[in-house]
Amino acid sequence: MTRTLILMRHAKSDWGNPGLADHDRPLHARGAGDAPAMGAWLRAKGYVPDEVLCSTATRTRQTLAGLGLTAPTQFIPALYHADPDSMFDVLRRATGRCVLMVGHNPGIAAFAAELLAQAPSHTRFHDYPTSATLVARFGIEDWADLRPGTGQAQDFIIPADLT
Repeated sequence: MTRTLILMRHAKSDWGNPGLADHDRPLHARGAGDAPAMGAWLRAKGYVPDEVLCSTATRTRQTLAGLGLTAPTQFIPALYHADPDSMFDVLRRATGRCVLMVGHNPGIAAFAAELLAQAPSHTRFHDYPTSATLVARFGIEDWADLRPGTGQAQDFIIPADLT
């Protein structure tokens, strides 16, 4: 039995309003265009989640909405600027066979690297730019059994790869 994780960093956010709290920053126009493209890619590849774990930040919520995917969703405060340990804790409580997690850097890049037995060869994997998406499979029956270094990368993509 396997479990699949789709690990996505939020799309490009807008820094145009310096008085806005970081948590409340919306997507930039580019990010608003990238999210639907990433959603179309996920659907075309058959990577369709049956559970979503998403940070509560405005930009992660807007990224998720732009993907055009429908699955039971939890908006989890602990995923806002989470470190890898917090992300492991959240994912270990997941119940879906294919889980989409939407979060932030720098934690999401570190989490992706810790999850995999071997990093994908993509030149942007280690800096995990906005909208970067890893699809990884794990030979586990239950997310509670998740351990670092056990994931197998199936795909890694950034928006620039789609153009």
